[in-house]
Amino acid sequence: MEMLGAILDLGKTILAPISEYYKYHRSVDEHMKNLKRKRDDLECKKSDIELKIRAELLPRKKLKREVKFWLQKVETINADIQNIEQEAERGKYFSRMHVGKFSCKKIQEVAELIDQSCGFGESLVIDPPVSYGDELPTGALVGESTAEITMENIWKHLLDEDCGMIGVYGMGGVGKTTITKHINNRLLKEKEKFNHVIWVTVSKAFDVIKLQNDIASKLDPNPLKSEDETTRAGKLYAALKEMKKWVLILDDLWSAFPLENIGIPEPTSENGCKLVLTTRDAKVCDGMNCKTIKVELLSIKESHDLFLKTVGCDVSNIPEDVVEGVVKQCARLPLAIITIAGSLKNVVDVFEWRNTLNELRTSTKGSAHVDAPVFKSLQFSYERLKDKKLQDCLLCCALYPEDYEIYRDELIEHLIGGKVIENMKSRQEELDQGHTLLNKLENACLLEGGSKDFEIKDILEKRRFVKMHDLIRDMALQIAGAKFLVLEDVPNEEEWGNDVEKVSLMCKRGSKFSYVSPKCPKLSTLLLRGYANIIPDSFFVHLKHLTSLRLIDSFLIRRVPSLAKLTELRSLDLSAESLEEIPHGLEMLVNLRYLNVYSIKTNQEKMPPGILPKLCQLQVLKLPFWGLEVNGEEVVRLKKLEWFEGEFDGVKGFNTYVESLEEGGPGHYIYAVNKKKPASQLGVAELGESVILSDCNICLLPKDVLALIISEGQKCGLSSDYWKKSVWFKGCEEIEYIHSSFDIFSLQSLEILDLYELNNLKGLFREEKVAPAPVVSLGTFSRLKQFSIEFCPNIKKLFPPGLLLDNLEQIRVCDCKQLEEILGGAEASDDEVEEEAKEIVEIFPQLRNLTLEYLPKLKTICSRSNVILCDSLDSIDIFECPKLKRLPLSLHLIDGELSSPPSSLQIYIKKERWELLEWDNHDMKMVLEPFIEWYPRIV
Repeated sequence: MEMLGAILDLGKTILAPISEYYKYHRSVDEHMKNLKRKRDDLECKKSDIELKIRAELLPRKKLKREVKFWLQKVETINADIQNIEQEAERGKYFSRMHVGKFSCKKIQEVAELIDQSCGFGESLVIDPPVSYGDELPTGALVGESTAEITMENIWKHLLDEDCGMIGVYGMGGVGKTTITKHINNRLLKEKEKFNHVIWVTVSKAFDVIKLQNDIASKLDPNPLKSEDETTRAGKLYAALKEMKKWVLILDDLWSAFPLENIGIPEPTSENGCKLVLTTRDAKVCDGMNCKTIKVELLSIKESHDLFLKTVGCDVSNIPEDVVEGVVKQCARLPLAIITIAGSLKNVVDVFEWRNTLNELRTSTKGSAHVDAPVFKSLQFSYERLKDKKLQDCLLCCALYPEDYEIYRDELIEHLIGGKVIENMKSRQEELDQGHTLLNKLENACLLEGGSKDFEIKDILEKRRFVKMHDLIRDMALQIAGAKFLVLEDVPNEEEWGNDVEKVSLMCKRGSKFSYVSPKCPKLSTLLLRGYANIIPDSFFVHLKHLTSLRLIDSFLIRRVPSLAKLTELRSLDLSAESLEEIPHGLEMLVNLRYLNVYSIKTNQEKMPPGILPKLCQLQVLKLPFWGLEVNGEEVVRLKKLEWFEGEFDGVKGFNTYVESLEEGGPGHYIYAVNKKKPASQLGVAELGESVILSDCNICLLPKDVLALIISEGQKCGLSSDYWKKSVWFKGCEEIEYIHSSFDIFSLQSLEILDLYELNNLKGLFREEKVAPAPVVSLGTFSRLKQFSIEFCPNIKKLFPPGLLLDNLEQIRVCDCKQLEEILGGAEASDDEVEEEAKEIVEIFPQLRNLTLEYLPKLKTICSRSNVILCDSLDSIDIFECPKLKRLPLSLHLIDGELSSPPSSLQIYIKKERWELLEWDNHDMKMVLEPFIEWYPRIV
C-alpha cells in the first residue's frame, strides 16, 4: 500500500503541471476575450477619472498622490496587455499556455485597479502647500556701503503698506540684479513678512506669453495650456489673487506694460502684495507707477577696494597713478571693475599695466544697448584674452538665449562641431580642452559658472553650466556683427547675408520658414530651437560648408529635409522630441564625428543598412532605445567610436560586437538588446557603462561594464560573473530569488540594486536544500548604497539578519503587498526580546533617505534591539503602511537629553499613523514632530 501511495503521489506530481498546461492552453481564447472586456472597463473608468481631473485641476490644485499612482499603474498594465495581445496574434502553438496564464493574472490585476478607483473620495485633487520661493545664488554685495543703503531703502518700502510697486533703476552693470537677489534671499529668511516670493527674469524682447509662463511655472509645474492671452491672464490672475501677500520680482524690465494684460493683480494695502522691478530706464518705473529707487555708482574708495580684491595680487610695485588711472576708467561700475581687474589677475609687470591704461584711454566705442564705460571695459577684457580660441568660445555663448544656463557638455559639443576646438587625438582630449577654455573665461570674470542637481530614480547627478551676463552678451553680439545672426523668428531672404557664419534661431510661436534656399557660403553653424514647424526641402541645398547643425528643444518640426549636400558636416544633433524620422542623405555625411538622434520618435524598427559603415569618422553615436536597432557587424566597423548609446538588433549581433571589443571600444556606452520601451520606463539613469537586456537570455558582456539592467525574460537569479556595480531587474516573472546563498562573494562590489515588478520573488537569497544553508557573509552588500524594490507582491522579508549594511544610503520599498519586515530578526520570543534589549545595535549608519509606501502588511522595520541614528538622515517618507507599529529612530544623548536631529531632516507621514506609532524613548516623538510635513503632499 505504501508503494501504491507513493506511485499515486508521483502521478499527481507529474500530472499537475500537465493539467495546468492543458487548462491555460485550451482556454486561451476565452481568457483573452475576458481580458479585453476588463481592459475596456478599465479604460472607461480611466476616461471618467481624467474628465473629472480636467474639471477639478484648477490653478494651484494638485492631483492626489494615490490618483497619480493609479494612473501610472494603468499605463503599465495597458503596455503589458498590448505585449500579450501581440504574442497571441502571432499564434505560436507552444506560447498559448503562457498567454493564457498571463491573461488570467492580468484580469485579476485589472479588477483590483477598478476596485481601487472607487476609493479616491469625492475629490481627486488637493490644495498643496506652495513653495515659499527659491533661494538665488549670489555673491557678497559689491560696494558694501552704497549697496547696503540701496538695499535698506528697498526693504523699507517693501514693509510700507502704502507702497505696492517699487522700481529699482540704474546703469547697466551697476549691481541692480545682485542687490535684488539679496532682497529675495532676505525675504526667504524672514518668512513672517510675506507668504510667497516669486522671481522672474524678463527677456529683452518683451513677450506676453513667455512672461505669463514664467510666472505661472513658479506657482504650478503644470503650464498654462490655453493659447489665448486673455484666457491665460484670467487663470494667472485667479491664482495670484488666491495666494495673497506675495512679492513678485521682475528683473531686467525694458518696457512698461499694463498689469492686467499679463494677469497680475494690482498690489494694494488690502491684498498685501508687492511688485519689485529692475530696469536701466527710470521711464519704465514711471510708466509702471512705481516708487523709484536709483542704484548709485560705487564711491571712489569702494571702486578701489573692489578692484584690488579682484586683481588678487600685490600691486605695490605698480605706480599708484597707473592703478588709480585704470580704476578711474572703470567709471565706478561694479561689472566694469570686475571684468577689467579679472583681466589683470596676477599681472605684476608695470609695462603691461601702463599699456592697459593707455588702451583703455584710447578706446571710445560704445553700443546702443550698453553704456560706453561698460562696453569699453568689457571689450577690453575680451581683447586681452589674446587667444582666438578663448575669444571665439566667448562669442559662441552669445548664440544662446539671454540669461540662459548653457550646459557645459552641450556647449563643448557645439565648439567642437563649429571648429573652435580643432581635431585632436581623441574626443576626450577635445572635451578636456573645452572645459579648460570655459574655466579660463570664468576666471576672467566673463562667464559665471554653476551647477544643477537633477535626480533620476534616486540617483543624484550634478550638471555644470555657464551663464553670460546680458551686458557681456550684448558686447559679444556687437563684436560678432554681421557674422552672427541671432533672432527670435525665422529671417526673411534678405537677412541671410553672404558674411553670416553662425545662425541661432529661437523661433517663437507661429514662426514659419519661407520657401527659400539661403545662400550663405560662410555659414558653419546653425542652431535651431523653438516653435518653427516646417523646414522646406530646398533649405540646405546651398549650405555646403555647414559643419554644425543642431535642432534642439524644437516642439513642432516632424521631419528634416535631405542632408545629402552637407558633406562637411561634423556635428549633427537632432535631439528635438518632435522628430518622427531620420533624415535622408545621412550616408553622405562622411565627415560626421557626432550624431545624436536619441529623442527621435520613429516607427522605423531598424537603422537602414549601409549607413553606419560610411560614417567611419564617428566618435559619438546616440540612438533611441526603442526603434532604430543597429546591426552589430556594422557597429564593429566604427573603429573611432568613443561614446555609444543605442539598441542592437538581437543577441547574436550584440555578441559579435562584444567579441570585437578585445581590440578596444567606447569609453562610455549604454548598450540595449531587444528593448521594447523607452529608457525612462526602466528608470535607466547615468550609471556609467551599462547593458540593458530585454526578454533575452544573458549574453556576452563587455569586461568594463558597470551596470546591468535586465527587463523581462530572465528566469532565475544571476551567477557570480554577472553581478556588477549596479544591477536592475524589471518584469522578470519567473525569478524567485536573485542569488544563491552559496554564491554571495560576487555581491561584495554591488552598490545599486533595483528590483521592479518581480511578481514571483520570494526573497533575495535562495537557501539550497542539498546541504545546510550557510549564514550569509557579513561582506555581502557591504558596499551597497542604494536599494529599491517596487511591485513585488510575494516577498515577505527583505534583508536577512547579520548583514553589514554600513554604506546603505537610500532604501525605497513600495507596493509589496506581502512584505512584513525590512531587516530580518524581528521575530523573537519574549525572553529573546528582553535579552536583546540589553544591547542596542545601530543599523544603517549612512542612511539618508527611507521611503516606505503601499505596504499593507509591513509590521516592523527591524527588531527592537536595532535602532537607526538620525545623524545622516535627510528624509523619511511613510505612506499607506497601516500595520507599521514602530519607527526605530534614535538620537545621541547629551547630558541626559536627546540631541537635535539634522536641520535638513524631513518626515512625511499621515497624522493618524504618527499618533499610533510606538517609541522606545517617548521624548523622540516630541523632538521629531517639528520636522514633519503631514500628508497629503505632492511629489
